[in-house]
Amino acid sequence: MSLKNTPIPKRSAFLGLGLALYFAAAISVQAADTVVEAAPELVTPKESMFQAGKSYISRVSDRLVDSVTGKSDELINRAMEVIGVRYRWDTELPQSGLDGSSFVGYVFKDKLGFLLPRKSTQMSRVGKPINREELQPGDLVFFNTMRLTFSHVGIYVGDNKFIHSPSKGTSVRVDDLSSLYWDKRFDGARRLDGSDNLNDAERQELLNEVKNLKRKSRSL
Repeated sequence: MSLKNTPIPKRSAFLGLGLALYFAAAISVQAADTVVEAAPELVTPKESMFQAGKSYISRVSDRLVDSVTGKSDELINRAMEVIGVRYRWDTELPQSGLDGSSFVGYVFKDKLGFLLPRKSTQMSRVGKPINREELQPGDLVFFNTMRLTFSHVGIYVGDNKFIHSPSKGTSVRVDDLSSLYWDKRFDGARRLDGSDNLNDAERQELLNEVKNLKRKSRSL
C-alpha cells in the first residue's frame, strides 16, 4: 500500500511557537540602551527583552487558538505531499532535499507560518512535553538515533505512525512508532502550545531568523 494513501485521522487544534514569534519579532527595539517597546501597553528594560517576548507570546496565545483551529489536517496533508523528497543534510527546501529537522521546520513554516528552531535538540524544548499515550496528529516526536538525546525529529500523523526524513540514502516517508527500531529509540514528544524552554541565545537565534526572512522578503 502506498504511504500516500495512509489514513490521516482527525485531530484537535494546537498552537505553534513560530506564529507567536512572528508577532514577537515585531517588538520595536529603541535606539536607547535602556528601553524596548514590547507592546503598546508594555515598556520594559532592554535586559528583560526575552522575558517580555515570552510574556507577549502568552498574551496572544488565546487569540491565536481560533485562527489555528482546523489547521492540523492541513499540516499533515502538507507533510504527506513531501513524501519521497530525498534526505540531504543542512538544507531547507524540498527542491534540494531535507534532513530530519529541516523537513519538520519546512512543513510548519510553509503551511502554518510557524517558525521552529533549526536543530532537533532545540525543537525538543519548544511547547510542552507529553506522554506517548497522549500523542495527537501534529505533535513532534523525538528519537535518539546517534547516541544523542533528541537527535532526530518527526511529525506524528496518528494511528501510531509518524512522518519524517530518516537518514542519508533515504527519503521522506511514514514509519511505525511500534517498529523495533523506532520504539527502542523513542525519546519523547512535544505539543506546540506557545510555550518554550529555549535559553536566551536560542530565542535570539530564532528572532534573528525571523528578521532575516523579513529582509529577504523585502529584497524580492
